[in-house]
Amino acid sequence: MMSEPWPAPAKINHFLHVTGRRDDGYHLLQTVFQFLDLADELRITVTGDGRIRCQRNYRQVAEHDDLVVKAAKLLQELGGSSKGADIQVDKNIPIGGGLGGGSSDAATTLVALNCLWDTGLTTDQVAEAGLSLGADVPVFVRGFAAWGEGVGEQLEPVELPEDWYLLIYPNVPVATAQIFNAPELERATPRVTLHDFLEGRCRNDCEPVVRRLCPEVSAALDWLNARAKARLSGTGASVFAAFPEQEQAASLLEELPAIWQGFVTRGRNRSPLMERLVRENEG
Repeated sequence: MMSEPWPAPAKINHFLHVTGRRDDGYHLLQTVFQFLDLADELRITVTGDGRIRCQRNYRQVAEHDDLVVKAAKLLQELGGSSKGADIQVDKNIPIGGGLGGGSSDAATTLVALNCLWDTGLTTDQVAEAGLSLGADVPVFVRGFAAWGEGVGEQLEPVELPEDWYLLIYPNVPVATAQIFNAPELERATPRVTLHDFLEGRCRNDCEPVVRRLCPEVSAALDWLNARAKARLSGTGASVFAAFPEQEQAASLLEELPAIWQGFVTRGRNRSPLMERLVRENEG
């Protein structure tokens, strides 16, 4: 019987401010992360030969560059495990969509194998290790909606409305490095507080850059803005709008131009990965 899959949920950034830049080139950020019930799925079989094998339903990323493989090998090293794993990744989150799919896959690999290999690493240790794979990995490891600072690794839990979202991916991936390297990117936005966010006084500093470099994303933002309050997630390319009822998002999805992908998905303040981990530990 095939094992229950481990979910790797997408995330959205409700806003994204760039407040500075470190000496090593990494940007300092303020943001709010929330998970979605849109998720990739990983099926993992533990083996005794120490090898990591990965089957995938996508080819945009070379296997040796895949964060799933990197995460598994990193945990092997940190946990001192001689075990291996066969990992099957079914990707549902658009690649290059600003939804954290690759980072989420890495985090799910770390969390699942830490449990399945019984390496005994703490959540703090796994999150710290995950940061070396990507700035978004720690929030997926910790599994709660969060106010994020630093490069995104300084996290404080927040409770947000678990709204329904119409999520649009205009079928054009956006490279994060390209956006953060753009000369015109605002890099000195004054720091804000959670109260500022709750009062609607926040924005996505990356949006003007993304609009200039990616006309397809700009068109999706304009289309959605004409019908609801549209926001860009992360550095793009996905845009989203919140609705209190599923039917409202679903109705708007029916109007979506066929050239774009659309998803009706719900916000989650607790990652479904944490629920899966509980079931594994109880089993």
